[in-house]
Amino acid sequence: MRNLFLIVPAALFGVLVLSFNQPRTDLAQPVNAATDDVSVSDARMLRYPDVSATQITFVYAGDIWVVPKNGGEAHRLSTAAGEEYKPRFSPDGKRIAFSGNYDGNTDLYVVPTEGGVVRRVTHHPAGDAMIDWTPDGKSLLYSTGATSPTGRYSELYTVSAEGGLPVKLPVPWGDNGSLSPDGKRIAYTPWSRDFRTWKRYRGGMASRMWIFDLKTFAATEISQGPSNFSDPMWVGDRVYFLGDACESCRNNIFVYDTRSGETRQVTSFNDFDVRFPSLGDGEIIFEHGGGLKILDLKTEKVRQVKVSVLTDGATMRPKVEDVSRNVRNSGISPNGKRAAFEARGDIFTVPAEHGVTRNITLSSGVAERYPAWSPDGKTIAYMSDRSGEYELTTRPAEGGEETKLTSLGAGYKYTPQWSPDSRKIAFIDKAMRMWLHDLDTGKTTAVDKGLWMYHGDLEGFRVSWSSDSRWFAYSRGQDNQNGAIYLYDTKDNTSHQVTAGYYNDSDPAFDPEGKYLYFKSGRDFNPIYSDLDETWIYTNSTQLFAVPLRADVKSPLATRNDDESDAGKDEKKPEEGKKPEPAKNKPVEIELKDFERRAVELPIQPGRYSQLQAVAGKLLYMRRPRNGSADRNSQLVSYDIEDREEKTLEENASSFEVAAGGRKMLVNSRGSWTIRNIGGGGFGGFGGRSRGGDESSPGKDKLGLDLSDMQMTVDPRAEWRQIFDDAWRIERDYFYDPGMHGNNWEGVHKQYGALLNQCATRWDVNFLLGEMIGEINSSHTYRWGGDSESSKSLNVGMLGCDYDLANGHYRIAKIYDGAPWDSEVRSPLNESGLNIKEGTYLLAVNGIALDTGEDPWAAFQGLAGKAIALTVNDKPGDDGARTVYVTAMRSESRLRYLSAIEQTRALVDKASDGKVGYVYVPNTGRGGQNELVRQLRAQFKKQAMIIDERWNGGGQLPDRFVELLNRPILSYWGVRDGRDWQTPMFAHHGPKCMLINGRAGSGGDAFPYFFKKEGCGKLIGTRTWGGLIGYTGVPALVDGGTVIAPTFGIYNTEGEWIIEGYGVDPDIEVVAHPTSVAKGGDPELERAIAEMQAELKANPPKIPPKPEYPDKSAK
Repeated sequence: MRNLFLIVPAALFGVLVLSFNQPRTDLAQPVNAATDDVSVSDARMLRYPDVSATQITFVYAGDIWVVPKNGGEAHRLSTAAGEEYKPRFSPDGKRIAFSGNYDGNTDLYVVPTEGGVVRRVTHHPAGDAMIDWTPDGKSLLYSTGATSPTGRYSELYTVSAEGGLPVKLPVPWGDNGSLSPDGKRIAYTPWSRDFRTWKRYRGGMASRMWIFDLKTFAATEISQGPSNFSDPMWVGDRVYFLGDACESCRNNIFVYDTRSGETRQVTSFNDFDVRFPSLGDGEIIFEHGGGLKILDLKTEKVRQVKVSVLTDGATMRPKVEDVSRNVRNSGISPNGKRAAFEARGDIFTVPAEHGVTRNITLSSGVAERYPAWSPDGKTIAYMSDRSGEYELTTRPAEGGEETKLTSLGAGYKYTPQWSPDSRKIAFIDKAMRMWLHDLDTGKTTAVDKGLWMYHGDLEGFRVSWSSDSRWFAYSRGQDNQNGAIYLYDTKDNTSHQVTAGYYNDSDPAFDPEGKYLYFKSGRDFNPIYSDLDETWIYTNSTQLFAVPLRADVKSPLATRNDDESDAGKDEKKPEEGKKPEPAKNKPVEIELKDFERRAVELPIQPGRYSQLQAVAGKLLYMRRPRNGSADRNSQLVSYDIEDREEKTLEENASSFEVAAGGRKMLVNSRGSWTIRNIGGGGFGGFGGRSRGGDESSPGKDKLGLDLSDMQMTVDPRAEWRQIFDDAWRIERDYFYDPGMHGNNWEGVHKQYGALLNQCATRWDVNFLLGEMIGEINSSHTYRWGGDSESSKSLNVGMLGCDYDLANGHYRIAKIYDGAPWDSEVRSPLNESGLNIKEGTYLLAVNGIALDTGEDPWAAFQGLAGKAIALTVNDKPGDDGARTVYVTAMRSESRLRYLSAIEQTRALVDKASDGKVGYVYVPNTGRGGQNELVRQLRAQFKKQAMIIDERWNGGGQLPDRFVELLNRPILSYWGVRDGRDWQTPMFAHHGPKCMLINGRAGSGGDAFPYFFKKEGCGKLIGTRTWGGLIGYTGVPALVDGGTVIAPTFGIYNTEGEWIIEGYGVDPDIEVVAHPTSVAKGGDPELERAIAEMQAELKANPPKIPPKPEYPDKSAK
């Protein structure tokens, strides 16, 4: 398997999440003819509400609105580009604070309730998520990951509503919180699932709730059982919150009594979740069914608030879009005079040099994909979902009526591939079924079915037709996961395996002259050895082969002998003045017997090749960089059969396609498209004469295509409907369980599809997609992106330090640094010669004095990566101040990470008298792999080892990680001088343990499971996330958005589904109690150190002494 992803994304601030109640079927909104405004009398998609004594605020159509408390007509407060969310009234109702993404970053803002200037409060480049005002109305409570060394958790801060230096609360981690009325305690959740797309979750990351004393650090957990507790709201002696500990597992409002310790359910909704509740004066407002409802805390009755909005509907109006940068698939006409492109779900044809750009489909609400030009030039085939499912479809190349050719029904289908006579089309579907459609009979025939193909393989799947349209070649996976070459005979509808699959054979390409079949095969085994140990890998293993189609065809590598008498024996010359007969008119005869025995390896350096395509006398292909290489440059290469030489035709090429005529090709070079001539001597130029005698425009080697006229009218609502349906189909077609975890998937489509026309923005559509796919009750069901309004990003320069406020000035409180050997990143303040230390005052940046009424990062806007002047002093004030020059960091995340790792490693080393090593693994992707090797290589001689995978973000399946940790000592080797050594050399054979927690998941679930299964050691901490269903890629949505459908799930060697939805249990459960952590402790790590010391005491390491040297003298 390739490209298997197991990832837990960090929380993304500003992701829209809603839920809905009564499904609506009024799929058209009234438009005011005079103003062209959109009027909605009972609006839905009202997000993140809050209520004051007289008013309600919410987000609609991406902006903040205010409406009277009893409903009615709302007015808009904000119109800036970018996303706003969680508006919150100040206690006196005069101001509204919110999170906004106005400058490419999510920060806190405040605006008068009656309207006015929006004022920015925070400037740090990390996202700041608004929670609420403090009870005294002076400050804002928010969460941010600004100082998280792993980037996998947030912390709680307050900041003055007027601006200034934020103050971190002593709570260890926090996403949501509510201060007690006296401000002395806080009810909070260490992490939140508010933006989850996984309903009815019961894994180790379930949101827990604590009450924490901000002075004494005393903490009490109020959450119970495996369910989720979130969004606390403190009223008197009660804490209201969202929970799903009910029969329906829907989010409802619960209440906890701080005196009795009892919890009870207040609301009982079974249809949709209660979302984003917010506390007012004696009432709670919340989202439900896309609308707003208010819970009276005295009567516990719920009423609905009807809201009317009058908006210009700008986000919903049809608009003309330049889609030239949205090209996903392409094709070329047979004569090379035009190219076809798929962009944003429409098919365009673009002239090579002169003429108009045509949109031949003009269908904003329908997706057409994978254009393929017929060899006779008359028709373009593609896949269209106009019928509700993707079906093979054609249309005249110059535009005209569409013809649907297949009615195969459910299942995503990929690139059509024409036969040379333009009468047959081959294609493959998501289930790896290969099909052949005959245009003369209208019949669609099943050809074969693959075994090991995922989206990337399917999208790249190609057949190669013989020139007489009788045969096509393809590759199919075998049980050993190698590919084998097959030939399908359309004359009798039979498929023949012609290579054994002993090696990985793929990418067949017929020679258009009917002599050879080319293919690639992974047959070169030339190991690359590691610099760090004895590990080896194999890269660039692919070789190119040619097979004579019959025994009477001379090998392309036949021994040559240049005799005059041999001239003309091999090939009959055409009569003078007469063009050679096209090869496609000649029957192609193939001898299947001993097919692979005739294969010869072409004299080309082994490498990584793809996209084999043959023209007369040449084989064209892409040469890719080896796997893992930092080089991203691929070359388009030609191999001349007669000259037996390679020639690089294009550097930095991405892909190419040969026209059916064999004389031109379309080349994509990183988004720059050209049509080039394939001349007899390589690139003879458009003015040259090709092998077949074609003559083209003189003097031009290639023509760059102008895609600027690829414009289309996008109807957002029609496109949103298509996107919604496509996302639903993607989950249906690609989800690993065809039963959709027992869900009525048709019913889910109906339930949420009825709400689609209530969407006012693409963000709303993403919310709806999240609610829909969340019903599957599965990990890795994500959605993001799409055509949404965004603001221009502004970077922030960083110094790798913390600040405090002293004597009216900002002061450097802490400078971060890793270990002495962590030279990859340093704080610029630690540069030799600057003489800046902790306690130094920072007075000005680039000559502008720092304003303590703003946070210090306000002075560094737009300065990332730039040289800056810092005015510093050892005391407050200008007397004795000096100016130093540094380059501001673009990010200090890596620096904070390295600093935290070194601090913990040093702690473990000191506590264990140097006997126990410490390795932190942040994920199971390439970064985590590098960290594991980097840290383990330096410490593998320690007597015991602690592997810390808390907060692990996942990535790859980490079987190799565990293999590295589980290398038993096989032998020792004695030497005369120096120290003896072991086999394997790089191996730790002492006791080990692993730290885990609920924010370690996906690959971070597999890591401890494999670690435990292999007997590497004990697991210490709390249960992991429980998300061990991964994905291998799915088609993109037409506007560039993404939904993820998990394509594989884990079961154990006993045949039982495991881990998903639950997690991996620790052997020793240790809860990171907030009181201990707030006081600087780490209970999980402390227990791990104790366990390793105990194991070393019980079983001290035993290394056998070197035996006496043998006496082998003659006796």
